[in-house]
Amino acid sequence: MSGPVTALLVIDAQESFRQRPYFSEEGLAAYIERQQALIDGARGAGVPVVQIFHVAGTGAFSEASGLVTTLAPLELEPDVVFRKSRHSALVGSGLEDWLSQHAIRRLIVSGIRTEQCCETTTRHASDLGYQVDFVTEATLTFPMTDAAGREWSPADIRARTELVLAGRFARIATVEQALADAKQAVSA
Repeated sequence: MSGPVTALLVIDAQESFRQRPYFSEEGLAAYIERQQALIDGARGAGVPVVQIFHVAGTGAFSEASGLVTTLAPLELEPDVVFRKSRHSALVGSGLEDWLSQHAIRRLIVSGIRTEQCCETTTRHASDLGYQVDFVTEATLTFPMTDAAGREWSPADIRARTELVLAGRFARIATVEQALADAKQAVSA
């Protein structure tokens, strides 16, 4: 019996973020390495790679900015590209229709930002009945300060995101775990 058809979502891995005041190079090299390994592994396993860009009417996320492009030095040759204006990649982008047309029932989630668009898409996908692997090491985020003045490091944010998603909305997986399951489903 074959497993569910899988797609890799690469969410908001775009140059727009370099223009944000919170952008930091901290963790960027590790993210790029893991994201690229996931992309290359998916491509090698015959798993469709879906690139999603966040767009806004003005600023660094507007199409006019010229920054709604793949974050360098990532190399993507996506099977399909979607644009979204909401936190969930499944709202108003056409992604859900495409997934349905291709009988995809399992998603591997990666991209930028861990706790925002990646987490929101994961929760939404789970609520719609998709099996989801959340590959934290192939996500990137930046420090945040809460209302009480506590600064949350990217490691704190990733740990919190894993805590709230694990077993409820997603399986937390490494690049290797997500790819192993995707390969198994393709070969079954």
